[in-house]
Amino acid sequence: MEISHLPQECIALIISLTTPRDACRSSLVSPLFRSVADSDVVWQKFLPSDYQNLISHSVVFPQTTTITSKKSLYFHLSSNPTLIGDDRNLSFSIDRESGKKCFMVGARKLEIIWGDTPHYWRWISLPESRFPEVALLNVVWWLHVSAKLETKILSPKTTYTAYLVFKLEENQYNFDRRPVELRIQLEGREEMEGFNVFLKPPRNNINNNMTLIPQDRGDGWKEIEMGHFFNEDGDHDLVLCTLKEVSCATSWSGLILEGIEFRPTPPT
Repeated sequence: MEISHLPQECIALIISLTTPRDACRSSLVSPLFRSVADSDVVWQKFLPSDYQNLISHSVVFPQTTTITSKKSLYFHLSSNPTLIGDDRNLSFSIDRESGKKCFMVGARKLEIIWGDTPHYWRWISLPESRFPEVALLNVVWWLHVSAKLETKILSPKTTYTAYLVFKLEENQYNFDRRPVELRIQLEGREEMEGFNVFLKPPRNNINNNMTLIPQDRGDGWKEIEMGHFFNEDGDHDLVLCTLKEVSCATSWSGLILEGIEFRPTPPT
């Protein structure tokens, strides 16, 4: 029997067990497949099970009249991070390839040593940021920034990578001279090994063995990996990400923090 002779419900089930990319490809097979592959039945399966609860906490999510199908909702959520929570300092989106959940903890939700002391840090608004405010480092001798996120809100059975999202002012000081330490840890489990990175790679990068360098995101910000972890079932754990340099051997300035983002690790 040709697959096109199967009931549409069966074809929809088969396509929903593949991937969003495969569903888009299936829509090119025939008018019948296009109708099924673009249906809400299929794309509902690709959306996170709790997406309605998440977007219900957004005060800026578009009216339903502008999003007419589950497929258009899927691609909207994959390309338009949605601010959730009353303080609008946590963003939610989905990974375009997998439909897994992505979150960014905004600077205001980070734990920043002396973050509320204007002499050391200032809070500013930037048009290229998704959040109402970002943190600008004036000067500190003790640099310590961390983020906590409950793993229960992440997609289960998924390996995640945490990224520091930032930029540097032109007159930044010391980020191209001294490395900072990045570390990630799951609460109640053995601490994972940290590693050192330059947030602004030195011009002469020949003599250091650091392979991680900041990458342009294409949205006015840079990012650098902080580490990986596997989220089994959530289990109400906390994941802790830390940026620090606490030797007090030098001062630091010119860092602008947007947040720390958690995304599914791309397959290798």
